[in-house]
Amino acid sequence: MPTSLSLSRYICALALLLASIGCRALAAEDKKPEAAAAPITQGQKVFTCGHSFHYFMPPILTDLAKAGEIKGHEQVGQSSIGGSRIIQHWDVAADKNKAKELLKAGKVDVLTLSPIHLPDEGVGNFVQLATENNPNIRIFLQENWLPFDIYDVTFKLRPAKVDHNAISGEQLWKLHEPYFTGWDDHARELNKKVGKETVFITPVGQAVIALREKVIAGQAPGIKTQEDLFTDPLGHVKVPAMVLNAYCHYAVIYRKSPVGLPVPAVLKLAKLGDDEEKLNTLLQELAWDAATKHPLSGVKAEVKP
Repeated sequence: MPTSLSLSRYICALALLLASIGCRALAAEDKKPEAAAAPITQGQKVFTCGHSFHYFMPPILTDLAKAGEIKGHEQVGQSSIGGSRIIQHWDVAADKNKAKELLKAGKVDVLTLSPIHLPDEGVGNFVQLATENNPNIRIFLQENWLPFDIYDVTFKLRPAKVDHNAISGEQLWKLHEPYFTGWDDHARELNKKVGKETVFITPVGQAVIALREKVIAGQAPGIKTQEDLFTDPLGHVKVPAMVLNAYCHYAVIYRKSPVGLPVPAVLKLAKLGDDEEKLNTLLQELAWDAATKHPLSGVKAEVKP
């Protein structure tokens, strides 16, 4: 039989053990799947730096924010340089560099950047300047679709002929894989330097491939061929892909599904007739699907129990 002292110790030890088990059980119970990130309802002050695969996006995004009743959305500035790398926007003369001016003043909530290929030291420069002056800023890197449907990090190759119709969805995904992976790795590296999740990916390129797959399958209302999405061999896009781009940015910046928004004014210019509403819904769905599936978009799909 234990002595009264040893019995007391035994009871204390047992109580501690039970308490420990109880705490672990409560912790396990509380550890539920990560819920969707809450939508952002406050309008954001946005600055944009990019080339011709990107600089058409801001006015469409403004239209979408208004339609989505997001009050306070404001495009505070834009640096547009055709065929540019981000370092070219960084190197704009100080007296004309609105991006640096507003970032230094901490007057930007969201910075959107659209490099062509990596490496591009301008991205890191902007991330450092932005986070030094606004620790809560969010920076979105637009993953593009590949120019000329080729993977060329030098951006110097100019194929004699480009047939956008000749490539399959599977080939497009394979072709873009190193490009997408490189951007993801770079975003993670930048976030590691900042010390928190600040740099995000806007997966426009992935949404564009998904749209091209729909076109190939005959499931894109009003669009008969992949060529119908582009204006030239390089890959400048027509209105439907422009709107898709803007929907992707709406989804990641406001963490809200664009599905259900009315047809934006610019899409009406495509004169799609009865296909207008159907195509608009498809573009919204593709954008939201790309945003929720990408691990670095900042948007997390609802996890069902």
